[in-house]
Amino acid sequence: MNIEEIKLQLDRSSNQHLYIQLYSKIKKLILDGILKHHTKLPPIRKLAKKLNVNNITVVNAYNLLQKENLVYKKVGSGTFVNVINYNTDTEIDYKQYLHTLDESNIEYLNMFGNVIDFSNTTPTNDLFPVEDFKYVINLVLDRDKGNAFKYQESQGYYPLRETIKNYLSNYMINCDISNIQIISGAQQGIDILSKALIDYGDIVFTESPTYTGAIAAFKSRAAKIIEIPIKKDGIDLIYLENKLKSFRPKFIYVMPNFQNPTGYTYSETKKLKLLELANKYDTLLVEDDYLNELSFNNKYPQTLKSLDKNNRVIYIKSFSKIFMPGLRLGFMIIPMSIQKEILVAKHISDISTSGLMQRALDLYIKMGLFKKHINEINRIYKKRFEILVKSLSDYMPKQISYSIPEGGLNFWLSLPQGYLSDELHDLCIKRNILITPGSIFYANKIKSNAFRISIASVHESVIESGIRQLSEIINELLNSSNINKYYFNPITHL
Repeated sequence: MNIEEIKLQLDRSSNQHLYIQLYSKIKKLILDGILKHHTKLPPIRKLAKKLNVNNITVVNAYNLLQKENLVYKKVGSGTFVNVINYNTDTEIDYKQYLHTLDESNIEYLNMFGNVIDFSNTTPTNDLFPVEDFKYVINLVLDRDKGNAFKYQESQGYYPLRETIKNYLSNYMINCDISNIQIISGAQQGIDILSKALIDYGDIVFTESPTYTGAIAAFKSRAAKIIEIPIKKDGIDLIYLENKLKSFRPKFIYVMPNFQNPTGYTYSETKKLKLLELANKYDTLLVEDDYLNELSFNNKYPQTLKSLDKNNRVIYIKSFSKIFMPGLRLGFMIIPMSIQKEILVAKHISDISTSGLMQRALDLYIKMGLFKKHINEINRIYKKRFEILVKSLSDYMPKQISYSIPEGGLNFWLSLPQGYLSDELHDLCIKRNILITPGSIFYANKIKSNAFRISIASVHESVIESGIRQLSEIINELLNSSNINKYYFNPITHL
């Protein structure tokens, strides 16, 4: 799509500079896949005239986009959209996938439409503790002066690693400071782990379905992905052991608590058995602790790492989904046997994570503000969770199967066999409802009757009406005579 076909509007009453507004809008169009790579942006004068702004406004916006490698310039030719490296914690295939589903009705939704968004797993802006964090940043700058802007060692700011070690003791995780690696978000952790451990053709086991960012990272290293079905109480251990008898994976990637996309939590029995299998077959487990803090029954499920007696678990934790995504902060607990490889991969990736942000997070946790924030978002998300559970009970057709998670952000729903969630997704878009079709969570993007809905980006006030409308759309799909039914077996595709 050409940007000139899109109605860009700048808010002149806003306190935000016009060039920042323009930059933000074009950036969103690029990241959402609406402006494809190598698309030419309008000439500066032409866009300035169209928006009734000074040329310098457009110049500044384009310069910001170029600094982020979102666009590139050709002398004498103009400015073009760059090929994007999606090294983020978002569902990186999702927007591209939506674009291929229906270009005519998806591109305007998030930007201009009145959308009820059950697809996004990023917190809404009102949940960001901006004032508290701004206060902490100012304290850090007053305390550390220019030192706050120096490169940190690649392993991370030592006081933050010490603080994280103490924080983890609340979750019964004991580790040495030397085993903690600071990373720029969980996605970077998965990426550098892949670079450090995976060579062409190596085997990796994942849950099926699983997080799309992990799939993309493993595929980028040309790994062979073997998918292991997940049940409501955790990974299928019989299927897993049968595969372990035949293959030697570099590691097994899992989300044992509030799994993405299903919301499932492993039983403690399965967690212990999984650790036994890892030890028996001499393989590593990569635990992506997605949202362990968001528990709605006042009980925090045990992590694999807290049960790990043989140093089999590489533990990855991001602050993005529970704090502020733009901070790009997280950490890993890694065994000494792979520490050198991880440090090299981290240094090649970005040398080190932002020193200022590391220092600020360290102080934020030490002052008790992080705990305060976790308590607040638990309160807010629990309310959203309760409204969603009641709405599903009140409106969802009986033919739809789902289970209620113990925490986290995600619900996994299944249409009856023979119906595709891709087709449901198409219908929802036309009614300004966004869901995530299940097919994107499989390595081979197989057809699926399941779909994910999330409470992360939908406010309390619209959850009930959103589920009511979604239920109406599902009824229309179930009653349609124009559906080509497809029967999905989650085992046979593996």
